[in-house]
Amino acid sequence: MSFAEIDLFGVYVAPLSLTLVGAWFVAIALRRVADDFGLLRYTWHPALFVFAVYIIVLSSWILIVQRLSSS
Repeated sequence: MSFAEIDLFGVYVAPLSLTLVGAWFVAIALRRVADDFGLLRYTWHPALFVFAVYIIVLSSWILIVQRLSSS
């Protein structure tokens, strides 16, 4: 499977960079929801928890896109 560069206002960027930014926005939204409900108070290290959520969102997004593009 090969990925083509995406033309973003005349600058060619890798598709992974747009996925990284998109996953970061989703992780920010999830962090705000968790903070509103007070869930971050129960974690041992909130920064590591947020980073782990980001990695989970990013890997899930990449797996979903890969499955959709292969079918």
